[in-house]
Amino acid sequence: MGRSQWDSSLLACLGRNDEFCSSDVEVCLLGSVVPCVLYGSNVERLGSAPGTFANHCLPYSGLYLIGNSFFGWNCLAPWFSYPTRTAIRRKFNLEAIQCSSLSSFSYALLTYNGLLSLLISRGTCEALKRSGGCCGSCLEDEVQREQCESTCDFATHVFCHACALCQEGRELRRRLPHPGFNAQPVLVMIPPGEQTMGRGD
Repeated sequence: MGRSQWDSSLLACLGRNDEFCSSDVEVCLLGSVVPCVLYGSNVERLGSAPGTFANHCLPYSGLYLIGNSFFGWNCLAPWFSYPTRTAIRRKFNLEAIQCSSLSSFSYALLTYNGLLSLLISRGTCEALKRSGGCCGSCLEDEVQREQCESTCDFATHVFCHACALCQEGRELRRRLPHPGFNAQPVLVMIPPGEQTMGRGD
């Protein structure tokens, strides 16, 4: 069965001009300013247990701060957050990477005797697109394909972390309502019009 495309590309930070436009801007701001909140919201929307937001937001914040303090960039949080991308991809049967969104560089993963090597090169994007996604049709075994796609999810988080979180947030907001929002009909009571009391003659 073929894989579906992501609703928006990896680098479409502001999303599309549709009914979700204000949500896309919110996602972009959260991903840029407080990625821990966006990550926690994404995990909560994905349908995990109660308390998921805090259980994911706080460790992410710690890894984000340690990475930025000691290494000068957010190099630790992607290790913690990339499994969410894999879960989203599996749940909605999405491609591991949307090749059309990566014009300046792309990821190609080759599997040889269980050894994964990551190649970052210019021009590989079109070859990947023709072959059907991150791992294409070159891998016959489903286990190898899943390993390849998970590695591709990890590479996306390492090299385009904020964009990956935003893309995941846009995808989840379009496909799933927030778990705290119950779309129950609201009964609105309208008071009767103006009444006067008069003497009935």
